[in-house]
Amino acid sequence: MREPWSRASLERLATLLEHAECRFAAPMVAHTSFQIGGPADLLVCVTTQADLERALDYCAGERVPWMLLGRGTNVLVRDGGVRGVVLTLGGELGTYRFDGNTATAGAGAPLGALARAAGNRGLAGLEFACGIPGSVGGAVVMNAGAYHGQFSDVVASVTVVGAGQAPCRLDRHELEFGYRWSSLQQGMAVVLEAKCELRPGDPVALGAIMAELDAKRRAKQPVGLPSAGSVFKRPPGHYASHLIEAAGCKGRRRGGAQVSPLHAGFIVNTGNATSQDVLALMAEVQAAVYARSGIMLEPEIKIIGEDLDE
Repeated sequence: MREPWSRASLERLATLLEHAECRFAAPMVAHTSFQIGGPADLLVCVTTQADLERALDYCAGERVPWMLLGRGTNVLVRDGGVRGVVLTLGGELGTYRFDGNTATAGAGAPLGALARAAGNRGLAGLEFACGIPGSVGGAVVMNAGAYHGQFSDVVASVTVVGAGQAPCRLDRHELEFGYRWSSLQQGMAVVLEAKCELRPGDPVALGAIMAELDAKRRAKQPVGLPSAGSVFKRPPGHYASHLIEAAGCKGRRRGGAQVSPLHAGFIVNTGNATSQDVLALMAEVQAAVYARSGIMLEPEIKIIGEDLDE
């Protein structure tokens, strides 16, 4: 069955966007923290809200598939790459500002940078996020968290936009936050910005907390090798890393992919790993953990794109 869109339709989209950077056949290896993945048909770095809305409307009208990548830190792109359009957010969509105890951040803003900027201003609540390498938009959609904190603890509202729709604000309760979950995972709306309600704190004390969290992360996580962070969600009442280690999978390898010897909750790219290496290793880990504990681990990373033989 022929796709209802063509290379020509992607080229037309590129001409419609006034301030975006467009790259055809862009390798996702260079745009994901895993450093794995085949090419996207068209990678678009959108820097203005107007161009984002144009891109969404065009893709809907021309039936061109699209996805939002964020900062590429919680995804595994398959070796065959991604068909259609991959959108990333930068420029005015990657900035943040403060007003009293409120931080307003564009969806493309780095979450860790926002946390550190808040701490420097004496605003508490985001310390847990100082080492999370993702974007603010991704943090909203996935309810990102670490060290007993999560984004839903601070978010007050978000502004979203969709194809053919005016931007609208959603209050916190409308996002139905759960563990690594928000209702935005069920639709095609794109986060434009998030407002976070923080509380006054001492900049020195907040800096010390973040320095301590940084030290813990360096000591316990494989920060020196490419990865996508925690591969599996935490099962109720358990830690995925403990279950994986107890099942004898710590250090296990498949091609260039390895369950980290430092932290079993991570799979790392030891060099030239493919998505098939990672997926096969994930399946082995799931089977081993299930055989030992009866618990089926659920992936936390998002798996996107196509296999080479599709």
